[in-house]
Amino acid sequence: MQHVSRGVFVMLSKALFSSNSDEWATPQKLFDELNAEFNFSIDLAATRGNNKCEKFITEVEDSLSVGWHVLNGWLWLNPPYSNIKDWVKKCYEENLRGAKIVLLIPSRTGTRYFHDYIYHNPNVEIRFLKGRLKFSDSKNSAPFDSMVVIFK
Repeated sequence: MQHVSRGVFVMLSKALFSSNSDEWATPQKLFDELNAEFNFSIDLAATRGNNKCEKFITEVEDSLSVGWHVLNGWLWLNPPYSNIKDWVKKCYEENLRGAKIVLLIPSRTGTRYFHDYIYHNPNVEIRFLKGRLKFSDSKNSAPFDSMVVIFK
């Protein structure tokens, strides 16, 4: 095993677990595959330009404060990664009210939100993605594994 100095380890850890940017635009191929299966009606967290559906909610419109259960059809969500737990909790709560949501997030199975709102939830299907995604126009893969969580 190669020795890594503490400073390098800290830098690597920060890179692997940082949320320097909330905008991790969904890879088009992945979205197209999921959209072919679910036929999404709205993108719940988008910016003009990275939206995946014709109808979408931007940060200005604050998707977390809107009732998703009143929206029709399957809802797509690739949320800002700086506050994933709030988005996952919202998915759980809105699903209890009848919303059907497909969620793309990092695969962090040791988190409290994973155990509280996803794992062992009978209304949830988890699909772990093989390999690491390349978001948007990035030349490099993401520094984390990803999963698709389906709130049925």
